[in-house]
Amino acid sequence: MRSTSAATALAVMFSSVALGVAAAGTASAASAVVTSPGGLVVDDTLRRVFVSDQADGQILAADYNGTLVAQASGLDNAADLAVSDDGATLYAALPTSHEIVALNAADLQVKARYPVATNTGPRHVAFAGGKVWFSYGDQWDGDLGSVDPAVDLTTGADPVALTQLPTEGTGSGLWGQALLDTDPLRPGLLAVGETGDSTGTEGVLDVSGGTPKVIAWNDNSYELNDGLGDIDLVAGNDQLLVNGTDRHAWANGNLTKAGAYPGGQLADVGRSGLIAQVTGTKVAIYRPDATRPVRTYSTGTQPAADVTWAGDSSRVFALVAGSAGWTVKALTDPNLNVPTLTVNAPATATRAKTLTVTGKLSATVPLPAGARLSVTRTDLESPSGKALPAVTVKADGTYSFTNTPPAGGKVTYTVKYAGDATHTTVTASDSVEVSRASTSLSLNNNGKLYNYGTDVKFTAHLGTTYKNRSVSIYADPFGSDKPKKLIKTGNVNADGNISAVVDMTRDTKVTAVFSGDARYKPKTVASTAYARVRISTAVSKHYKTAKIGSTSYYWFHKNTAPLLTTTMTYYPGRQQRFDLEVYYQGTWYSADSQYFSLGSNGKSAITLEAAGESGIRARIRSVYVNGSSGDTVNSTTYGAWKYLYFSN
Repeated sequence: MRSTSAATALAVMFSSVALGVAAAGTASAASAVVTSPGGLVVDDTLRRVFVSDQADGQILAADYNGTLVAQASGLDNAADLAVSDDGATLYAALPTSHEIVALNAADLQVKARYPVATNTGPRHVAFAGGKVWFSYGDQWDGDLGSVDPAVDLTTGADPVALTQLPTEGTGSGLWGQALLDTDPLRPGLLAVGETGDSTGTEGVLDVSGGTPKVIAWNDNSYELNDGLGDIDLVAGNDQLLVNGTDRHAWANGNLTKAGAYPGGQLADVGRSGLIAQVTGTKVAIYRPDATRPVRTYSTGTQPAADVTWAGDSSRVFALVAGSAGWTVKALTDPNLNVPTLTVNAPATATRAKTLTVTGKLSATVPLPAGARLSVTRTDLESPSGKALPAVTVKADGTYSFTNTPPAGGKVTYTVKYAGDATHTTVTASDSVEVSRASTSLSLNNNGKLYNYGTDVKFTAHLGTTYKNRSVSIYADPFGSDKPKKLIKTGNVNADGNISAVVDMTRDTKVTAVFSGDARYKPKTVASTAYARVRISTAVSKHYKTAKIGSTSYYWFHKNTAPLLTTTMTYYPGRQQRFDLEVYYQGTWYSADSQYFSLGSNGKSAITLEAAGESGIRARIRSVYVNGSSGDTVNSTTYGAWKYLYFSN
């Protein structure tokens, strides 16, 4: 296949701005990734793809899925690659050490090194006519050399030959290190493309014999191009493809324009004659001389650095930019056109009423007449899909079908074209919201207030449904420290009821959920019930208890300070409000209200100042106030009054 160093310059140009951009996702550890692409070539015999990394001095081998299978290092500035006709040997051009290296294609072990007596190259390589051909040289002294791998190195013979560019028929020669390419169907041909000069000399050589011969050559300034960045021999055809766009035919020793593909940057030509062209951030596949692509692949946000065909034309390999570098990606089924399929269902519909679905199947490559589409309906009754009668596409590509959805809710119609000899499979779908009836769902105890720790039974009642009789009950206690929790799920009883018990230690939102079925919509109802805190107050330091009237009092000596200990349900940061009232002339008057923090044990001990005189009557109580006591997880709760009497 072609030598791909034509793409090297493009890859280097983009590398300074593109390596940090994830064009095709982050490459996995098993992918073949390079930081500075050199050559890209396919070994049809071993079904491997080789790519060289100039920056890291490595050559990587990937399988036909793009998975890394082998690598070789220590190959400084590996610029270009070529594979022998039998697929056994991989050749690399090393311009820094001025040599051609032969590696075992199976394991990438070095087999031989061929020094090249030049200070400028070798740069580009190709295998044709049983030899490795390479370009070298500098401005105005570009030339062609070869390595004959059949030469026995032990004899002392030199397998490397320089100055192989014919002097006859090549005009002024080459400006620099030329691009090279071969035709897999005619292994004795070698394409030569001048680089570094805007005049863009291009030609075709016959290298099947001992000495290269000119078949066609053109070095007339700007006649065919404005500079070469890529050159390809068109398989089995007397044409060159230049810069991935222009076709140049050769005949009688000359090259002439023979048409063009829509503008691209570089390309590769497969054995089948198909063209893989890099055009912007896409790889487009063209049939010979076509003007519309058979298929187009996206490469993300950056153009591919290079492309090359598998020998069987089953896939194209592209070097795609990603966050880790340039990754070998396998683009499969390149010879199959990708049709466009649309599905248009109404936005809404009535259950058990007929609806119509329309759409269109189209392609840039003509579809067979009478193409058939399979149709699947997915709904609540058939979550895995139910096959509907197939639909025939009309001559203009349109189609339509009717259906009566038996189930409500989201109904999806999926239409599929299975593909054919020239088209891929394509699938599309659209959804319609089909009406469902409403059912009743109720839940008791909303707004009720309960003492702390009361076990409260919440009962949900479900009305008429189709098949689903299940209801779930959730409890969501107030406070961020306790999440919503499922406490009961199951089918309602014959009366339509289901119950769950909640231990009311906090204000709690209880929710009943019916998830719906094929004919009835989902429904949710909620009840919020409230819970008091638990409060008790202990009185101490009194000398007796006795009644005054019908009320029991704690009796204190007038100079004794009562100790009042409140126990309240604990919550972080909670305070109790301490209320004090004094009795005067038949009426209780507020003397003070003050908040005191609870300890982590829920207790708060308050010493009340001694009255200092006898005959004083007082009462105290502890209160939890929702919001004012430091939290909002319980309902306001008043403790019982404790009555105090001070005597002599």
